[in-house]
Amino acid sequence: MTRIFYTIAAIATLALTLHANTGWAQAYPNRPVKIVVPYPAGQGTDVAARYLAQQLAKQIGQNVIVENRAGAAGNIGAQYVAKSPADGYTLLMGTNATHAAAPFLFVNPGFDPDADFDPVALTGILPMALVTTPGNPIDSVQKLADAARAKPDTINVAVTTTTSRSTLEMFRQQARAPLFAVLYKGSAQSVADLIGGQVEFMVDTVASVRGQITSGRLKALAITSLASSELLPGVKSVHEQGIAQFEIAGWNTLYAPKGAPPEALRLLAAELTRIMAQPETRERFLTLGIDPQIQTGAELAAFLRSERDKWGKLIRAMGIKAE
Repeated sequence: MTRIFYTIAAIATLALTLHANTGWAQAYPNRPVKIVVPYPAGQGTDVAARYLAQQLAKQIGQNVIVENRAGAAGNIGAQYVAKSPADGYTLLMGTNATHAAAPFLFVNPGFDPDADFDPVALTGILPMALVTTPGNPIDSVQKLADAARAKPDTINVAVTTTTSRSTLEMFRQQARAPLFAVLYKGSAQSVADLIGGQVEFMVDTVASVRGQITSGRLKALAITSLASSELLPGVKSVHEQGIAQFEIAGWNTLYAPKGAPPEALRLLAAELTRIMAQPETRERFLTLGIDPQIQTGAELAAFLRSERDKWGKLIRAMGIKAE
């Protein structure tokens, strides 16, 4: 009798668990979902997050809110989400800066990219662009490098994020171009200062400067993907202009706090995969200056490990420190 009792109890417990899980999965989401962007409004990551939020809301039948929590190179927003309830309702649009570079830039960024987060899906790659104003006679990376060597540390280049700063440092070293970095907290002010003549060049994501390039207010000297890209037609890469194997880009990955219900993560990953497969999403992302991609599961985990290793080596080799 005892053995039968335990067997029946076990079956009953399993049935209740399955029922609870099924009920939870059917219930999620039953209220608005929030995506935290750890950067100011208007930057590439923010623009991408807002588009995905609109599309995701249609898919899941709930509002998806984007909230900007900028500061400390993305650490403030990441800290906020890391400490949020792991219920699938507060998410982070993380980047290579928060989840690959931060552990090497900061003694204590306030969160652990592995211990505090579960990755959901990578949604895009963001190459950088080197830009200036149309009236600037320098129109190639070789001319820029020559000018920098002629007048070391006098040519100003605006940088706005960890990625743009790392891109400039890589260019300084590989092109042997002693350029002077001017740090900004956001793209809007740096673009305004570039157009106004306060700085001479700028490194930022294609997503952040594409509109100004298209309108003719800025001109692009190069893109940082290994080869030319349809993101900036007619613009050669740094590699193609003679700086061999120069390649660097940012990326966007949606994260949930560690321990979020697996059912929520699977649902979000599946819906984002559907969204990224839509032709209109590809067109929209390319218009925004983002290379649309989707990775989930084991593929994403492997990508994130390789990126952490790459950015760690880059930051240590170049001696970049957080300001």
